[in-house]
Amino acid sequence: MLEKRKKRLNFALKKRTTMITRKLDAFLDEFYRTQNKALLLTGARQVGKTEAFRRLAARTYEHFIEINFIKTPRAIGIFDGVQSASDILLRLSAFTDVPMVPGKTFILFDEIQDCKECVTQIKFLVDEGSFRYGLTGSLLGVELNDVRSEPVGYLDVVDVFPLDFEEFALAIGVAPKVIDALRDSFEERKPVDTVVHNQMMSVFNLYLIVGGMPAAVWKYIQTKNMQHVVAEQRAIIKIYKRDIARYDKDDKLYLDEVFDLIPSELNAKNKRFILKNLNENAKFNMYENSFLWLKKAGVAIPVFNVEEPLVPLLLNKQRNLLKLFQNDVGLLAYQYADGIQLRILRGEVNINHGAIYENVVAQELLSHGFEHLYYFNNKKQGEVDFVLEKGDGTILPVEVKSGKDYAFHLALNNILNNAEYNIPEAIVLCNDNVRVVGKVVYLPVYMAMFLQRKRESNVGEYIPDISALK
Repeated sequence: MLEKRKKRLNFALKKRTTMITRKLDAFLDEFYRTQNKALLLTGARQVGKTEAFRRLAARTYEHFIEINFIKTPRAIGIFDGVQSASDILLRLSAFTDVPMVPGKTFILFDEIQDCKECVTQIKFLVDEGSFRYGLTGSLLGVELNDVRSEPVGYLDVVDVFPLDFEEFALAIGVAPKVIDALRDSFEERKPVDTVVHNQMMSVFNLYLIVGGMPAAVWKYIQTKNMQHVVAEQRAIIKIYKRDIARYDKDDKLYLDEVFDLIPSELNAKNKRFILKNLNENAKFNMYENSFLWLKKAGVAIPVFNVEEPLVPLLLNKQRNLLKLFQNDVGLLAYQYADGIQLRILRGEVNINHGAIYENVVAQELLSHGFEHLYYFNNKKQGEVDFVLEKGDGTILPVEVKSGKDYAFHLALNNILNNAEYNIPEAIVLCNDNVRVVGKVVYLPVYMAMFLQRKRESNVGEYIPDISALK
């Protein structure tokens, strides 16, 4: 009976969602196996938050209830004036025809930014203990900062991003053993088999134009037709623009103008966001909240300048100098002129791949634990695309090169040779194979998928010597 019900649930969910396996799936399995809490998945629209919970329900539960507060506004009334978890569950049972069987039903509250009372009440539902709960929230439209810290002990929050390159490669059919072999090459600093390298570069070029939005990836898998992929990307951009207009009705934050300028600013020589392109008299403090909002909404990735590559980078941050990347490289490619997708696939050399390559790397770093991204720029020493603060307290400079002159990197050499910085290694991501020259490691650009921020291990028990104080 259980298997039949799971099959019916799986069939229903397959009709409603893309069934792409993601790293998030394993996390959700472990979370709901070991934690007696609810989980809120947040991030930009269309990155796969709801789908992740649907896949979890299909794998693990007999029954699945999905309440979307945007599509079904009357569902907000479930939480109006409630006194207890029993009140909520009674109203919920009247709202849905899905069986509510304790221990066997998963309940998803979707787009909770339209029903903040849901977050306030989730602790009572968790305490009651009959069901497991998931929540999703998009930061587009209404910020969730005021609910992220509550209810402590009952709700964890995890950010969700578009598919990273590894997830994309696996989704389109690259074998896991190939990824494992590439990881070995990355860790051991040894060249990749030439045939494998060339084909992985083709997969990477495909990722540049499809990107990581689940709907676009799924459309490519289903049709292999780029026109259908572009249609999905166009629809996502429209959703973003509509939500931006909804949030910023009076244009006080200039969100629409900033968002529209991202592609052209990245295509400029130094890729830096120039405020004068918005307004001749623009000052950073006029637009700072726009950049912060777009970051928190998950639709843009700011990378701030530091003048010194020293830990902690935050102390060297210049908040008025930044690059602004798109949250998904496929959306960025779509926003460029018509025909760029085909030109990328053909490998035409006259395209400015630099901006697109850097956008991919920014995406990868953000989704792999580097929450704050920086680039180095110093008038005397030059500019390096990314400087990363590793979990062990060292700095890792990363240059991204799309052309044949990838071995020319004067600024990188300058900071490596500066004894004050004491930088042990640097990475150049390029189109060529793995090789090491002195402190510089040259890696294929697709190996950005292996750049992970390792967290420092928790400090164990520590008892100071206070014998002289007694």
